[in-house]
Amino acid sequence: MSKPPGAGSGPTAAAAAVAAQKQKTLLQRVDNDISNIVDNFSLLVNVARVNDPPVRNAQEAFQMEMRAARMVQAADSLLKLVSELKQTAIFSGFASLNENVDRHIAEFNQLEENTDRLLERIGEQAAGSLKELETHYYSSIERMSHQEG
Repeated sequence: MSKPPGAGSGPTAAAAAVAAQKQKTLLQRVDNDISNIVDNFSLLVNVARVNDPPVRNAQEAFQMEMRAARMVQAADSLLKLVSELKQTAIFSGFASLNENVDRHIAEFNQLEENTDRLLERIGEQAAGSLKELETHYYSSIERMSHQEG
């Protein structure tokens, strides 16, 4: 009764397309955040020279703070992305579980209907057979001889 996987289009195909697009977007965000962290770290290391005198000028200090802040923002973005991925995995897991439960409910409802029809047919056959046996019994010679005796 069920369609083979990948047959036709519909909600499943649309959901797969949405999931693929979301995955592409998430991978782009990961690439951007990681590139941002690496670039800012490299620039931070370049600004922080070891051989400089202990007192730095205000421009270098500002650049270091700015690069560090950008690294923190990119790391925060990655943490939010991880959280979003976890939620997506959980909710898509629930969605597939719900689909599976709904499919089983439909199958069980179909089995229930088939069983009800079968029991109804068996009941009708049993009633017909019982009526036939009663008719045969009440008109039989065996019954008549037991009543006379």
